[in-house]
Amino acid sequence: MTTINSMLEWLQGTGVAIQIRDGLYTFPLLESVHVVGLALVFGTIAILDLRLLGVASTNRAVSRVMADLLTWTWAAFAITALTGGLMFSTNALVYFHNTWFRAKMILLFLAAVNMLAFELTARRSITQWDASPLTPRSAKIVATVSLVIWVGVIVAGRVIGFTATRAQSPTESAPDVNFEDLLGLPEK
Repeated sequence: MTTINSMLEWLQGTGVAIQIRDGLYTFPLLESVHVVGLALVFGTIAILDLRLLGVASTNRAVSRVMADLLTWTWAAFAITALTGGLMFSTNALVYFHNTWFRAKMILLFLAAVNMLAFELTARRSITQWDASPLTPRSAKIVATVSLVIWVGVIVAGRVIGFTATRAQSPTESAPDVNFEDLLGLPEK
């Protein structure tokens, strides 16, 4: 564990991590882009899952829905992973040991396993049911599990923000600007 902690301390001590952590606007900007990216990831996945469940877009072939959405899903996921990694670097030691962060990472892994389950089951026979409003049971199970996992990712992500604070981060640098300075409020 000492080796991992040393690596995490090194990561949060890098120039990039310090600049993000100490900048007035950088972390909130990254967090905003992260949330928008996650909304796109979840939104596009939810559209496909609802189609697989036979709830929405039943007049469209599943393969067409996938073709229309998956490029957006992967692009949004890449942006979300990048911004998440940058935010993680600012307080790596605290985040790594946060239960909700670990839960989110496990859920993301399970989302990948679930996607693989779809590829190995329902997608192999997609030509037989692609245009039908009814999908195989395996597709419905994968879609339901997917929705539950992604809601869990969102919940865990939100809780991380309330359980891993900047004050817990060991840092030698001090922010060069703070909100009181920005708003012209008197120092306490």
